[in-house]
Amino acid sequence: MAIRSIGKTTNEVNEIATAVEEQSAATQEIARNVQQAAKGTQEVSLNISGVAQPAGKTGAAATQVLGASGELATQSEMLRQQVDTFLSRVHAA
Repeated sequence: MAIRSIGKTTNEVNEIATAVEEQSAATQEIARNVQQAAKGTQEVSLNISGVAQPAGKTGAAATQVLGASGELATQSEMLRQQVDTFLSRVHAA
C-alpha cells in the first residue's frame, strides 16, 4: 500500500512538473509575442513620424500656393481693368 501511495505521489509530481513546463513554454511564447508587438508598435511610430514632417511641408506649400493664387487673381483683375480703360480710350479717340 505504501508503494502504491509513493507511485501515485510520483505520478502527481510528474503531472505537476509537466504542467509547469507547459506553463513556462506558454509564458515564453507570450513574452515573444509581446516583444514582437512592441517592435511593431515602434516601427509604426517611426513611420508616422516619417510621414508627419512631409505632411507638414505639404501643408506649408499648399498655403503658399493659395497665397500666390490669391495674388494672381488680384493682379489679373487689375490687368482686366487697365485693358478695359485702354480699350475705352481707343474707342473714344
